[in-house]
Amino acid sequence: MATFREAMQAKNHLVKRWKKMPGVVGIGIGYANGKDRKGGACIVLYTENASATVKRACPQCVSVRSARATGRVRVAVPVRRITSGRCCCHAPVAKAVATSFRRRIRPVIAGYSVGYPGVSGTAGLIVQSASRSAQRYLLSNNHVLNKNNTGGYTETIQPGGADGGRSGRDRIGRLYRYVRLRKNGANYIDAALSIPTTNRLLAPRYATVGTVRGHVRSYAVGSRFKKVGRSSGRVSGVVQSIHTDIDVDYGNLGGLGTIRFRNQTVIRGAGAVSLPGDSGSVWLTASNLAAAVNFAGSADGRLSISFPIQWAMQAFGIRVARAASATGYNRVNSRKPKNPMRTQPLSATQLGTIMTKRVLPSKRKRQGRKKRI
Repeated sequence: MATFREAMQAKNHLVKRWKKMPGVVGIGIGYANGKDRKGGACIVLYTENASATVKRACPQCVSVRSARATGRVRVAVPVRRITSGRCCCHAPVAKAVATSFRRRIRPVIAGYSVGYPGVSGTAGLIVQSASRSAQRYLLSNNHVLNKNNTGGYTETIQPGGADGGRSGRDRIGRLYRYVRLRKNGANYIDAALSIPTTNRLLAPRYATVGTVRGHVRSYAVGSRFKKVGRSSGRVSGVVQSIHTDIDVDYGNLGGLGTIRFRNQTVIRGAGAVSLPGDSGSVWLTASNLAAAVNFAGSADGRLSISFPIQWAMQAFGIRVARAASATGYNRVNSRKPKNPMRTQPLSATQLGTIMTKRVLPSKRKRQGRKKRI
């Protein structure tokens, strides 16, 4: 059986050969038997289809050198192929299946429709600065809170524009900070923060769950999660692969087209867990700790493409918001050693590649503020 360290080595080898594997949209690592560690680790290849051409391009195993107790040996790491179709970001401009999470709600809590005029995604989590600041923010995806991946003023409305939300009447805040998505180069997170017009508009709660006590710093293949999304409602899923490099189609948004993300998490549900409008929804552990942020999905919606929420916490310097009366903050497994079976916090080098941008209020609002002074 192959170890996760050997599978990681084999995965990195295949990533270099990606261009020679037409039809492959993602390369990650998971369990060889798809369920637990009994069969050891494997490479997971996500493909557009199951055609003969794609099958011929995908190897059945990858041989790597491993330093085991018996000395330097060659290990055959098995390859598991999964037909996912193309993976796309999910922020709709049209109505999806009706759920109660599309309605207007005040104060706003995680799990409900949010967006800008014309578009709806999901309010992922209510957060605040990791410092002692009491300022609250709404965490979701860049493509949910940012109109075109630039620093222009973008109004945040709840419900989102695809659910009847209107500019002005349903405004709860504006785009405050975002991570710029890169057409060429490494992408790690699709994330943004909205700052409310007043803290009272955001409540540190999660739909159907209540309080989120904190977040996990890492999680493993096989972890079981749950979440609430604007379109799919409350769903559950299992981590199918981690350290997954994957291509995601953004269409015409900001002229991005299809861009590549590194070391993502793929979470599989028994039914649809990532539908148009679910972008930004946050996966929770069984003990209600935030774990991962959904931003894209497979063609049938059964695969959620997500990134560890720890990365957003690092990039923005934030943490899960707590009620004013709450004390303490839980963040578990904060001292786990490097283990390829688990996700890892961003390294200093990786964090340095993430372009975090701050957005100023509109010119008219800045002038009005000066007059009041």
